[in-house]
Amino acid sequence: MCVLALAWCAHPNWRLVVAGNRDEFHARPAEPLRRWDEPDHVLAGRDLLSGGTWLGASEQGRFAVVTNLRGFGPSEPGRLSRGLLLKDLLAGEGRYAEPADADLVDFNPFNLIVVQPGQAEFWSNRPGPTRHILPPQVYGLSNGALDEPWPKTIRLKAALRDWIGAGAQHPESLLDGLAEETLPEPPGRPVGPSDVVQEPPLSPIFIRDPVYGTRCSTVVAIDGVGRGIIFERRFGGNGDREGETAIPFSWPR
Repeated sequence: MCVLALAWCAHPNWRLVVAGNRDEFHARPAEPLRRWDEPDHVLAGRDLLSGGTWLGASEQGRFAVVTNLRGFGPSEPGRLSRGLLLKDLLAGEGRYAEPADADLVDFNPFNLIVVQPGQAEFWSNRPGPTRHILPPQVYGLSNGALDEPWPKTIRLKAALRDWIGAGAQHPESLLDGLAEETLPEPPGRPVGPSDVVQEPPLSPIFIRDPVYGTRCSTVVAIDGVGRGIIFERRFGGNGDREGETAIPFSWPR
């Protein structure tokens, strides 16, 4: 993912609400959101190049999402895909299902939010491995520090707060905010260039570009009794919609 807003226990009716966009090369093959065959409690898209994912939920009560992290130089090709870390976290099995801090340095720079029963945490692996528990509130994340005030992160957090303030109904309506293509006025900007030279230094929430742009928008919503739904809206290189998927699921109470 390249920008997301997340509400953790920020409304009495909702345990978790997430809205985010995945920006990636359009040529990189990916499988749309679906229930995986193995393990069948995971709902996520799949990166067909590495076998991992960028965002997903598990009916065992887990959620995870990862973003790249700028400011530490280009990605090193020999390191493992960050999506493989998510795959193991969501599956609850594999080498990285319960990673130690030392394991996190196996990957290129990342930010990660993981939700497990009763707790949300933020992880990063640069400049060194760090983890901390997230208190209930609304968060924003792009390719910098958690809640770093990049314009598009501020805009998306505001859209999520507005949705909560308007009654927090129909979470699929958050997909509209993920389609915003207007470049916000700074007050903040990224501290370093993107790892991807095709990505502009300052970008809107939705990037329309035939080479590297927004591939999908995703909304995840789980209510207080564990009823969940995940929406994915997919886009082609011209920025037009190419498909949409919605899958209901449940979490343990």
